[in-house]
Amino acid sequence: MTSMGNTRRTVALGLSGAALVATLGSAPAEAAAEPARSPGWVLKPTGTEARFRGLAAVSRTSAWVAGSRGTVLRTEDGGRSWRNVSPAGADGLEFRDIEAFGEDRAVVLAIGEGEASRILRTEDGGATWTEAFRNTDPRAFYDCVTFLDRRYGLALSDPVDGKYRILSTRDGGRSWHVLPDTGMPAALPGEAAFAASGQCLVGSGPRDVWLATGGGATARVLHSRDRGLNWTVSDSTLPAGDPARGVFALAFRDRRHGIAVGGDYRTGQGSPQAAAVSRDGGRTWRQAHTPPPAYRSGVAWLPHTRSAALAVGPTGTDLTTDGGRTWRTVDPGSYDTIDCAPGAGCWAAGEKGRVARLERPREAGRPGDPGEPAG
Repeated sequence: MTSMGNTRRTVALGLSGAALVATLGSAPAEAAAEPARSPGWVLKPTGTEARFRGLAAVSRTSAWVAGSRGTVLRTEDGGRSWRNVSPAGADGLEFRDIEAFGEDRAVVLAIGEGEASRILRTEDGGATWTEAFRNTDPRAFYDCVTFLDRRYGLALSDPVDGKYRILSTRDGGRSWHVLPDTGMPAALPGEAAFAASGQCLVGSGPRDVWLATGGGATARVLHSRDRGLNWTVSDSTLPAGDPARGVFALAFRDRRHGIAVGGDYRTGQGSPQAAAVSRDGGRTWRQAHTPPPAYRSGVAWLPHTRSAALAVGPTGTDLTTDGGRTWRTVDPGSYDTIDCAPGAGCWAAGEKGRVARLERPREAGRPGDPGEPAG
C-alpha cells in the first residue's frame, strides 16, 4: 500500500488533510456528501471491471492499482489516463497488494494456496516483470506485503504449523527469505489474516510492523519492534468468533498512534464495533466511541494532520477528525482500499474497476477532466 517514492510535494499541489478537516469535519453529513460544496472522491475511469484491492499512492498525480485477473494499472496524470502494465501470463493470478517506490519501481503480491502466492517486481514502470518469489509450501497462503524503507520489506502468510509465517527482503524485493518463527506467538484456532485491502501488515518507521488477524475467538493485533523477528500480541475490540470477522486493516501514523478497522464482511451482517484506536503502539486498543456504521476494509491517516483519517468499505467512506474516536459517513460509494501519499494525494480503489482521487470541487470540474463524483 505505501509508496516509497519521492513525497516532498507542496501542499498546494494536493488536498491536504487540514483542508479536508476544515470542510468535511465541520459540515453536516448531507453537505459533506455534496461534491459541489466540499472535497470528496472523484472517480477516475479505468476501462476495466477488475476488482482492485491493491493500491499504492505515489503522489498527487501518480498511483498504481493491482487486482483480479492479474491486472496492474498505473497513472501519471492524476487518473486522466491509465496504462495497463499487467505482467505477461498473469491472468490466473489474484493481486491483492502492491508497494511502489516511485513511478518506475513496484512490487506486487498475488495471493492463494501454494504456488498461487507469488511476488513480482518491476523496475521499468511495468514494461517487464520479474518473479522474485513463488511459494512452494502448500500450507502457506500469503496475504499482504509492506516495506519499511526502499530496501527492507516483509510479507505475511496465514499460519503454518500454528504460527504466522513472515518473509523478508533486504534488497528492495529482489530476493525473499522466510524468517525464523521462534519469536512469533501461537495463532488461535481458526485464526488468519484477511487479504482484503493490502493493510493486514503495515509498518511505521525503520523497525516497527503490525499485523492484523481475524477468524479466531478474538480479533488480535501483533506488533514487532525488530523488523519481524519477535512479536507481542494484544486483543482488539473488533468483532470476532467467526471466519468472516476480525481486523481487516491497520494504519499507524507513527510508532504509537494506530487505527484498526474491520467487522463482518458478509453482506447484511452487522458490525457494531468496526473500529478501534491505540495510543501505545498497539499494546492496548480502545473501541471507537462512534464507530463506522458497517464493515470497513481499508483505513489511512490523512497527510498533514495528526488526528484525521478515512476508512473505506463496500457501503461507504467514513471520516474521523479526533484520531479515530468518532466517525461519520461522508461518501456512500463502494471501495475496498485507500492510500495517501505522505506528501499529498489520497486515492481509493475497489470493485468493478473503481478508482477515485480525493479532490476539491474546482479540480473535479476542470474542463477535460474525465472524473465524476463518486457515489
